[in-house]
Amino acid sequence: MWMMLVFAMNSLLNFVVSLLVAKFLGPAEFGRFTVALSASVIIQLLLFDWLRFAATRFYSQRDQIEKPQVRATLDRAFLWIALGASVIAVAVYFADLELPLSSDLAALAIAVSISNGLFDFACALLRSRFLDKPYGVIVIAKNSLALLLTVGGALVFGSARVTILGMIISVTGSLVAASSGLIDPNARNARPERALAMQFLGYGLPIIGANILYQSIPLLNRILVSQTLGFAEAGQLSLAYEVGIRIVGAIGSALDVILFQIAVRAEKTIGPEGARAQVSRNMGVVVAIVTPAVLGCWLILPSFQTLFVPRNFQGPFAHYFTLMAPALAAFALINYGLNPAYQISHRLAPLIIGALSAVLVNLLTIDFAPSHGDAAKFALAQSFSSLFGMLALLSMLFLLEPMWPRARDILGTLFASALMLVAVLPLRGMTPGLFVMTAQMALGASVYLATALTLDLVGLRTLLHPRLIEQNPKKLIDFFD
Repeated sequence: MWMMLVFAMNSLLNFVVSLLVAKFLGPAEFGRFTVALSASVIIQLLLFDWLRFAATRFYSQRDQIEKPQVRATLDRAFLWIALGASVIAVAVYFADLELPLSSDLAALAIAVSISNGLFDFACALLRSRFLDKPYGVIVIAKNSLALLLTVGGALVFGSARVTILGMIISVTGSLVAASSGLIDPNARNARPERALAMQFLGYGLPIIGANILYQSIPLLNRILVSQTLGFAEAGQLSLAYEVGIRIVGAIGSALDVILFQIAVRAEKTIGPEGARAQVSRNMGVVVAIVTPAVLGCWLILPSFQTLFVPRNFQGPFAHYFTLMAPALAAFALINYGLNPAYQISHRLAPLIIGALSAVLVNLLTIDFAPSHGDAAKFALAQSFSSLFGMLALLSMLFLLEPMWPRARDILGTLFASALMLVAVLPLRGMTPGLFVMTAQMALGASVYLATALTLDLVGLRTLLHPRLIEQNPKKLIDFFD
């Protein structure tokens, strides 16, 4: 439970940092910052994320003792890749290549991919062993330093370059703070194994390939917007998407940090059928939480924009957020509901097929959708592409794997969300402000929760039963387990 809360806090604080950085950099410089950051995400996925996936899937407290070669292999692989990437970053800086970004920003994009890759890898190692305390330390340290250095760099210098440097330093400092929890003495005397590295790479490559394809969509769209409409418009589009992704990412990741590890444990202790049953239940939980969350974000959007969005981003923020809301919901359902089903079943090729279909739909939408002098068609392209990718994965899941949430949970979620919409929508026309947003959130949450309890969505009544609470203070984890 503590790990879930820390994960949610990490994602939400990242969202706060994004808003502050946008405020202090302004649209044009924030556009450069987000293009560089999007590029760094692609690089991180390509080079380092297979190690994160392998750590989550194949490294545990038991493996630390019985299979020290697992950690030794992971560590050695990360070291060599990081060294190679560092050499490339230096070469890019001095090569003066023709790129959408300046050479120094391109080099910094590679550097921040290394630091963020190391942070995510370290977090995966701690999560896989359920080491709550060091995990909390690394997250709190990273966000504290980010507020000081990343936001501080944007405030004082107004420069995308200094802001990215602040990100790199904050991540490095957090790793130093949590170094004791990351040390594995058993791995020091173990030999890395090439066969293990190939196994980890084989497991991670399809997932990485799909993620790279999905991440290429916002990167491509931002580059096209910056070249046709300028970096300022790219910044406007980027902030709406980044804020939305931070919100749904905070919710989905907080669930996934527990749900996927429980499914993995079910596979090891009960067997494949137990893991499938757990993943089916997990999908229902993700749908029941993500759907009202995205709908609620849209309902409070006018007040949220007035209260939190920097003034020079207001207007386009609400416009683009509305157009990309379906993309945000699809992103969460793909990453935290559907992908784990394929990972558990070891059928990873469909992930690539779903991502390729999303990329194709994005390109077709950009090519054929009418242009209105802003980035609206690019925002729509992201929504259409994400929805199509989700539908492709759902179709293949129906054909390949018997893993489905209960129909009553899906239908109940839609019904409860519709009631929430009917109840809160009249408040959306009121003058935006803190009182209105608080009333909307209270009313919407009350209506949805009351309906969910009445229908017992995903067993919610069992979860909140007083006797269960009294008997087991860790009720959430045990309930999902």
